Amino acid sequence: MDHGKNKEAASVLLIACSETDSNIYYASGFLAPDPYVYLSANGQSYLLMSDLEVDRARAQSKVNHVLSYSEYEERARKKGTASPGLAEVVHTLMQELDVKEWTVPADFPLEYGDAFRALGCRLAIKKAPFFEARAVKTPEEISAIQETQAAVEAALDGVIALLRRAEIKAGFIYAEGVQLTSEAVRQQLHLSLMGRGCIGQHTIVSCGIDGCDPHNEGAGPLRANESIIMDIFPRSVGSRYFADMTRTVVKGRPSDDLKKMYDTVLEGQLLGIERVKDGASGREIHEKITDLFEKKGYHTGKVDGRMQGFFHGTGHGLGLDIHEPPRISRSEWVLKEGEVVTVEPGLYFPEIGAVRIEDMVLVQKEGCRNLTTYPKFLEIK
Repeated sequence: MDHGKNKEAASVLLIACSETDSNIYYASGFLAPDPYVYLSANGQSYLLMSDLEVDRARAQSKVNHVLSYSEYEERARKKGTASPGLAEVVHTLMQELDVKEWTVPADFPLEYGDAFRALGCRLAIKKAPFFEARAVKTPEEISAIQETQAAVEAALDGVIALLRRAEIKAGFIYAEGVQLTSEAVRQQLHLSLMGRGCIGQHTIVSCGIDGCDPHNEGAGPLRANESIIMDIFPRSVGSRYFADMTRTVVKGRPSDDLKKMYDTVLEGQLLGIERVKDGASGREIHEKITDLFEKKGYHTGKVDGRMQGFFHGTGHGLGLDIHEPPRISRSEWVLKEGEVVTVEPGLYFPEIGAVRIEDMVLVQKEGCRNLTTYPKFLEIK
C-alpha cells in the first residue's frame, strides 16, 4: 500500500517481523514471518533481505532499494570480520550510506542496540508514535478499513438473524434445538469473517455480569433477558487493516433499568460523535460524555471492590493496529482531519448489566463521517 507520505527527516533503522510489527510493515509494505532490516537515509529507503526473501521483497515492497543480506555479509568478511553478526552486516551498509546516527523505536532490540553502539553508531530512541503520519489515513487506507468493516457487519448480521430465529427456554437461548453459548456465537462470527478474508481474535461475546468486565471475552450459555455485548475487531488478511464495532442486544425482554441505561449510552455515543471534528479535543469529548452519565445518575467508582460506571476511554484510533493514536479519553489529544477513531462509551453495573455501543468515524474538517452503517437496537424479539 503506497502511502505517499512516509518520508522521515531522520535516518531510520528498524529490525522487526512485519507480521507482528506494524511500523516496519507501514514503512516497507512487505509482509514476512521473520525479522528483517529496514533503513531510510538521505531520502531513500532500503531493505536488507535474506536470499529466501530478496526476490519477493523486490517484487512486493515499496522501498527504493532491496539489497542482498548475504552480499553484505560477504563485504563484512572482506573488511576483516570472520563471522559477522547482523549488526556488523548492517553496519557495512551504514558506512556506505555515510550515516552515523539512526533513529530507532523504543522497543528496538537491546541486543542489537548494544552491538551497534559498540560499532560506533549513535542511536536516538523515539517513543511511540514512531511514524506520526500513520494517524492520518489516505483514501486507500480508509477504503481498506471500510472493507474490513463490511465483513464485520455481515458477520454480526448473521448472528442477529440467528438470535431472531432462536427460542427462549427456561431463561436460556436455543437455536435449532441447541443451547447458544458465547463460544458458539464467537465461532460463527469468526467463520463468517474468515469467509470474507478477515481474521477475528479475542472477539467479545459477553453476557450479563461478564460484560461488566469490558475485555471479558465471554463464556458459557447465553441467557435471555440479559445484555449481550458483541465487540468485533478483525484484521483483513489482504490489507492488514482493522475495523472495530460493538453492539449490545437482549434476546427477550430487558429490564426497565437496562433499557434506560442503553438509551443513556446511546445518547452519550451520539453526543460524542457530534463533537468529533478536526481540532477537537479528545479529552473534552470524553468529559462531555462522562458529565452526561453523571447527570443521569450513573456514577463511576468502586463498589465492593469492583469498578462500575464508565471507567474506560471513549475511543481510540485504529488502522494497522487495533489500538493506535489518537485517543478520546482523559489524556489530551487533538483530533486531525483524516484520522479514523472509534466512539464507544459504555456503562457497567453488575446489578443491571453492561452496555457498550461502538462506531468508527472519519475525522473531517467540520464534523465526521460515520464508517459504521449497522443499526443500533437493544431488543431482539
